[in-house]
Amino acid sequence: MNASDTGSLGAVGEHRIRLTEAEAQLNLRTVLELCAGGELRCSEKTHRPSAATVYAVGSLLAHGDFYRDEPIASFAWPLLVQAGGLAKVEGGRLRLTAKGRTALRKPSAEVIRQLWQRWLTHALIDEFSRIEQIKGQRARNVLSSAKTRRQMVAAALASCPADEWISVEALFTTMRRGNMSPTIVRNEMALWKLYLVDSHYGSLGYDGFHRWEILEGRYTLAVLFEYAGTLGLLDLDYVHPNGARGDFQGNWGGDDLDALSRYDGLQAIRLTALGRYALGLTDTYQPSTGDTNTEGLKVLPNLDVVATGALSAGDQLVLSGYAERTADRVWTISAASLLTAINTGRHPSDFASFLAHHTEHELPEALGTLISDVSRRCAQLTDLGHARVIECADRALAALITHNRALRTLCHPIGECHLAVPLAHELKFRTALLKLGYALPEQPTP
Repeated sequence: MNASDTGSLGAVGEHRIRLTEAEAQLNLRTVLELCAGGELRCSEKTHRPSAATVYAVGSLLAHGDFYRDEPIASFAWPLLVQAGGLAKVEGGRLRLTAKGRTALRKPSAEVIRQLWQRWLTHALIDEFSRIEQIKGQRARNVLSSAKTRRQMVAAALASCPADEWISVEALFTTMRRGNMSPTIVRNEMALWKLYLVDSHYGSLGYDGFHRWEILEGRYTLAVLFEYAGTLGLLDLDYVHPNGARGDFQGNWGGDDLDALSRYDGLQAIRLTALGRYALGLTDTYQPSTGDTNTEGLKVLPNLDVVATGALSAGDQLVLSGYAERTADRVWTISAASLLTAINTGRHPSDFASFLAHHTEHELPEALGTLISDVSRRCAQLTDLGHARVIECADRALAALITHNRALRTLCHPIGECHLAVPLAHELKFRTALLKLGYALPEQPTP
């Protein structure tokens, strides 16, 4: 296969070269739009995406995931946007933060650079945990600092030549010779707690059972493939993992495994222009192919939006976020659809900018009028955040509190006998209330 091949890889024996730079930027927009729509679920405890979320992301990625049968990019994206502060789990669903909504208006390359830098220091998981065939990782005092390991891999990436393919084996050699080894275990004794298949016979503590490629090498492959590759920092040359590497088969139990990790198929990498920018090797980003296409949509006077060209999954999600899909390639904008968008944290002005970028003609005057009217109506309401509602026994007590110099700035009257105390002011309110000679009892348990 040649360097223009794209798409996910399925059967053993297939070979693929994946150019990731452009698709990563499309995928970033898609994932952020999925978060804006509240369509992704993650564990509030572990932050890991649910199986349904992995499937949903994978089905919308440009060219699909790297493998048809093994999630990599579709698993990484929900973690990356959380680590980058672009989304957070609320009620089990990923929701865009204010930073995430701002990211929708920023150049994708700039956001990806921030995501990579943030991942290096604030990743939500230890990438080595994704090497599931190596057991015993959760034992106490076994693994070294993942943050330190990531810095080593990042340093190794920064040493790669620009626009040149480097084999994984050559990179491993460079890392070992250049003191860039992401040491996995805290000490040699910890090796005995890691194992394949059986904790006794398969222990990695035995001589020859903890080769660099098995531990440090597999960790490096995980970071390269699942995170740097997903973000478009690297072009990837890979095959199916089954049978791709035999360095673990001399270990007890290794013969029973087709692969030690889902990343075993990575053969070579090439640092992209986006990768050099994200790694801080360049101060500006110049894409390999300029994004000059502003065609693809036509906005009719009746406020129907017609797709006249190919649209990415992210673009389709934007349209569906602001307009109702009424046909295969038609979306209808209405006051109701814009109000629904605002209710989910979207901004109609962003939609107008999106449409202007994707059309060659002037937008209908009716659209500007509709957006102005909807925006004006919504501006008449302000969300002041959560508050605790307190009922006073009578109007006299309510008046006493609201006129007290220390308390009047910490609460708002609601009617004659009720007060609203913003949660951010609750502690100060309680303290000032004590000085006035009153105390607020805890809410009774139902």
